[in-house]
Amino acid sequence: MKKKIHKFKPSKKLGQNFLINKNIIDLIIRKIDPKLDEVFLEIGPGLGSLTFPILDLINKLYAIEIDNSLSKKLKEKVSSEKLTVFSENVIRFDMQKFYEKKKVPIRIFGNLPYNISVFLMLKLLKFHRIIKDMHFMFQKEVANRIKANPNTKNYGKLSVIVQYFFKVTSLIDVPKECFFPIPKVNSSFIRLEPHFFPPYYVSNIKLLSYITNMAFSKKRKMLRNSLSELFSEKKLRNLGINPLLRAENISISEYCCLTEDLVKKNFLIPK
Repeated sequence: MKKKIHKFKPSKKLGQNFLINKNIIDLIIRKIDPKLDEVFLEIGPGLGSLTFPILDLINKLYAIEIDNSLSKKLKEKVSSEKLTVFSENVIRFDMQKFYEKKKVPIRIFGNLPYNISVFLMLKLLKFHRIIKDMHFMFQKEVANRIKANPNTKNYGKLSVIVQYFFKVTSLIDVPKECFFPIPKVNSSFIRLEPHFFPPYYVSNIKLLSYITNMAFSKKRKMLRNSLSELFSEKKLRNLGINPLLRAENISISEYCCLTEDLVKKNFLIPK
């Protein structure tokens, strides 16, 4: 298998690192647990290490691949009735339009290029209502930040925003040797499931993002200092939040509480 893969020169610009370990591939597919008639969308199929085994288990697969040469190879190997490949940049892919044609929640999976993984993750959050679940391979450091809990060093704005929309489950830690070419870091495969009954609520998600960005950009400072432009020390105490704590000590529900207080005041985010 390695010999075949080495005939294709991965693109550094596109952040291509292909999964080649069959045991890990088999384990990933078991974790995804694809069902025959579900709508699957793969991001970055590459050489098809996940694509082809999953195609054996479902009726139809859709994939987004920016590399035209890889798109062509995939199309040559599988009939268009089984596999539809969109040869485009996933960042510009119209997810809403895709959903409207299918009319059922989408299951998304992929080995994400490290250079766009966080940006893409944040882009997908706004489609949480049309997504059944997502299974992604992330750089381990990014996965740790996504799943982190309060009072830990990895907890940050990314943890708050992603977990506001999704339940995050860590599934598999994947050593760097399982990829070609071998990256400099290890990876983690995680599941993201939209909250069926949302545990948190804010009426303005942009404002939640603004507050968390302000707090974590000065994460070494106490809240009474990092959020002093938005809340007085007295106000923080009135909201049940200790002003002597730091950004990483505040739960998602507490950040939502802060957000709603500003909403009530008709606070406008500075341009």
